[in-house]
Amino acid sequence: MLVSTQTRTPESSGKTGFQLPKWAGSFGFQIIAALIVGLGLGLLAKYTGSTKTEPNGLGATLQTIGSSYISLLQTAVVPLIFTAVVSSISNLRQVSNAAKLAWNTLLWFAITSLIAVLIGIGLGVLLQPGANTGITQEAKYAGKTGDWWSFLIGLFPKNFLGLGASSTVAESGSVTTAVSFNVLQILVIAIAVGVAALKVGKAAEPFLNLNASALAVIQKVLWWIIRIAPIGTVGLIGNAVAVYGWDTIGALGKFTFAIYVGLALVMFVVYPVLVRTHGLSVKQYFSGVWPAVQLAFVSRSSIGTLPLTQRVTERNLGVPRAYASFAVPLGATTKMDGCAAIYPAISAIFVAQFFGIQLDFSQYLLIALVSVLGSAATAGTTGAVVMLTLTLSTLGLPLAGVGLLLAVDPILDMGRTALNVAGQALVPAIVSKRQGILDEALYNAPSNGNPFADDDDSAAADSATPAGGAEAPAAGRELADAKA
Repeated sequence: MLVSTQTRTPESSGKTGFQLPKWAGSFGFQIIAALIVGLGLGLLAKYTGSTKTEPNGLGATLQTIGSSYISLLQTAVVPLIFTAVVSSISNLRQVSNAAKLAWNTLLWFAITSLIAVLIGIGLGVLLQPGANTGITQEAKYAGKTGDWWSFLIGLFPKNFLGLGASSTVAESGSVTTAVSFNVLQILVIAIAVGVAALKVGKAAEPFLNLNASALAVIQKVLWWIIRIAPIGTVGLIGNAVAVYGWDTIGALGKFTFAIYVGLALVMFVVYPVLVRTHGLSVKQYFSGVWPAVQLAFVSRSSIGTLPLTQRVTERNLGVPRAYASFAVPLGATTKMDGCAAIYPAISAIFVAQFFGIQLDFSQYLLIALVSVLGSAATAGTTGAVVMLTLTLSTLGLPLAGVGLLLAVDPILDMGRTALNVAGQALVPAIVSKRQGILDEALYNAPSNGNPFADDDDSAAADSATPAGGAEAPAAGRELADAKA
């Protein structure tokens, strides 16, 4: 038998040649770099004549990259919501005080939403975003609207998957069919199936195992999509700048400013106060949740960011997986401090001021009530715009004002979604701390900003496993977890 006498020294085992610094491989750095590149390309496209209706080559490329990335995220939304919610309900079996955790989660969803909407009302009254705008309303809003009756009707699924289809006939005679889904109906179906599986007991174990396997596969596909987020970011930001630019923001500058001030106050004042009040580090909270916030900002999708939000909530904030897998998916569909609190509050006041309508104290109370209770309605329709029409309808304000605000909606939606996701990770961390189940050692562990580090560590651990199949030492596994 031939035995090699060649030895591998530390110098020879290391990689040679040029290597990127460690910070360059950070997911956060890649997103920031993509934002800068996208901004530059968007400005280049805009000032070389690209428009929304007639994009030039660069504008069309940015539009295609951005829309393709969003399509990839949306592809996995339906199976992700169903499997994640069913798994989250089944995972509550592993938590001794499941009912108390669920109640506290909903309570803190409501508390933080109430704080956010009060800030929105205060800014609307103080900054007067709808007064003296110099803008005239050209056309009546004819888009989708929200009302409480539609919300209640929407709770009842039309089919098992909560899907709908609509067809349009072009002048050439070709028929195009588009498939849509109702997130609220899918959520209702998933909750019903999950609760039923728990009631069935042992006979449902094969189904729950299959659902858990399906969720793992779906999340793996989503991880691949999230890994290419920097590429999608270039297209999304570039297209937004090329299409809307600074002109659109300038026309509604006071309103845009008010929205982002409200979002910033909740993100960087309210949330840190809540974190510190519960004896946790503000720095660790932001460093832990920041990868998900960045992806939410560019993707404008809480559901698309869900796998990353859940990962940072578990791995960076120390929330137990059994609880996080319940609270985060629930929050991704109902916890929206940006879309359902700050935005409709300031927007409703804007519309009232724009049309010269004086709001009284009872109407301000209605704004707060609709914002706290109406978040679920946002999940079942088309997001913040329908939430706004729901608020306006409840207050009896003209829906025509919505058409004005649609011009800057994509710009606002970035900040709204980022705040939504930050809150969806915050509440599970707070509730876990209050119930004494938070892993504070993991919460306080250094974070390298790479949400995929755990994948790399797991792969390394697998490759280092001895031939006999013995597991790595427990300390090594804990260290690998802490690095994420």
